[in-house]
Amino acid sequence: MAKHSHHFVETFDGFSGYGLDRTTDEITLQLYLQKFSDDRLMETILKRMTDDELTELFDIISKLLKKYLSEPEYHQLFLKDE
Repeated sequence: MAKHSHHFVETFDGFSGYGLDRTTDEITLQLYLQKFSDDRLMETILKRMTDDELTELFDIISKLLKKYLSEPEYHQLFLKDE
C-alpha cells in the first residue's frame, strides 16, 4: 500500500487561481504542489536547477516543515513513520 497520496489534484474540478481569496489561494497551492511533485516533472526540473536553486528550495521546504509541524507531526505526516 502506498504511503503517499495525491488525490486532491486528481479529483478537484473547481476554480483555481492565486490572489482572489484565502480559500482559493490554498486550493491553488495544493494543486500546484501536487502537480509539481509529479515524478516525471521532478526528474526534468531537478536536473536543470543550479546547486544554489536546489539549496534554496530545500531550505524553504525545511523551514516550512520546522515552523508548522510538531516533531510527532513531522514523523507522522512527512516521514510517514509507522
